Amino acid sequence: MKVTAAGTAFLLTLALLITWPGRAAAAVSTAPELCASSAHAGLAARISRGIETARHGRVSFVAVEVDDPGAGVVCQLDSAAHFDSASVVKVTILATLLRDAQAAHRSLTGTERALAWAMITRSDNGAASALWDEDGHTRLQHFLDAAGMTHTVLGPDGAWGLTRITAADETRLLWLLLQPGQVLDTSSRDYALALMADVIPSQRWGTPAGAPKSLVVHVKNGWLPLAPYGWRINSLGAFTGHGQKYSIVVLTQDNPSMGYGVDTVERIAEAVNRDLNPGAVARVPAAVIPRAQQTPDEKLP
Repeated sequence: MKVTAAGTAFLLTLALLITWPGRAAAAVSTAPELCASSAHAGLAARISRGIETARHGRVSFVAVEVDDPGAGVVCQLDSAAHFDSASVVKVTILATLLRDAQAAHRSLTGTERALAWAMITRSDNGAASALWDEDGHTRLQHFLDAAGMTHTVLGPDGAWGLTRITAADETRLLWLLLQPGQVLDTSSRDYALALMADVIPSQRWGTPAGAPKSLVVHVKNGWLPLAPYGWRINSLGAFTGHGQKYSIVVLTQDNPSMGYGVDTVERIAEAVNRDLNPGAVARVPAAVIPRAQQTPDEKLP
């Protein structure tokens, strides 16, 4: 058999990997990190390892995006992959309502405020459906366009929970709330963040895991079982206070149970929060109602 020069090089490389296992390990260790920072490369590497350790052995398919401008750290793991939104889309519903009110130079009505409070703080599905219908697909799409959330696909008809989202787009949404811009004014941003900071204790799981007591946590979660593909468990978190602002988005699917998905999200979030806040005293985890008592927080066809 004639062996070409290219074939010889391949065989030599294969022999080196088989004979010297350390070479193979070195090749793996040079793979691109999940997190990057021009100013704090060591911190980025620690967070990368923390995320990888947290998801090791988990069956969940996971997307993660972390953005901390103060630390100069950005993390991305499958952040362009699409997931069913479940109730995290309620933040988009609220933001669309607020932008429409801005355009009309009006305040929210008492009814709208009551619906917004119920939709965000206790994830009320009826309130979400009412505001989804009020917004309408056209205005919702206009908001997505203005926000630069170009990869988000609205759910069909009234099925807001089947909106297809990405971690990258959800991060853009959080930063529309966290910093001044042309899409939402200061009062709208403050109002949305205040509602997310007032989410009831039983729904404050997910990205708040491991966050320090010194920070205000703004959160919105979503959970949805969709046979035969398992539970969708998603969590958006924005963290503010003492000169800090950062965001964590974790989207998951293929979870065998709600509890399993929540654990996956919290393992990742705890690793990120810990490394971004070394030495800080973490808040005591909020009491979570038994998983069996939680019904799908969702609107399906």
